[in-house]
Amino acid sequence: MATLGFSLDTTQIEDSSNDFEPIPAGSYQATVTGADLLDTKAGGRRVNVRFDIVGPTHQGRVLFNNYNIVNANPKAEAIGREQLALLGKINGVQHVTDTDQVIGANVEIKVGIRDAGEYGMQNEIKAVKASNSTASAGAPAPAMASAPAVSAPPWAKK
Repeated sequence: MATLGFSLDTTQIEDSSNDFEPIPAGSYQATVTGADLLDTKAGGRRVNVRFDIVGPTHQGRVLFNNYNIVNANPKAEAIGREQLALLGKINGVQHVTDTDQVIGANVEIKVGIRDAGEYGMQNEIKAVKASNSTASAGAPAPAMASAPAVSAPPWAKK
């Protein structure tokens, strides 16, 4: 047990039970804001990539996608590596060797909804491509200033 050293007033917190409702299927502008290398239960490796939506709606929502980079299934591994390489290419990297090299990529993601059984309906990222100037339904994309500020990609600082 660890003492916080202060008291948090839980009576001032509103219930946020609706925060996890899936966003509608469609295309969204997003920025890659995180990428973590993780081991899989089956002994492989995957990169968990965080996408922060910047528009045209649902700004601030976060979606994740996993890319298998070491997998017993060669096809799954090839697909994961290709998709991760695409994120690097979008971010101006010729040879991706570090997960930080995909952070900061501005992309358009195609989002769907799937039934995750006992976990209910969940969003899934069906496709990723380089961001263009318009979002779905012809709506103008938000100014990139609304994206999280990134002075330089983390990989460029090393």
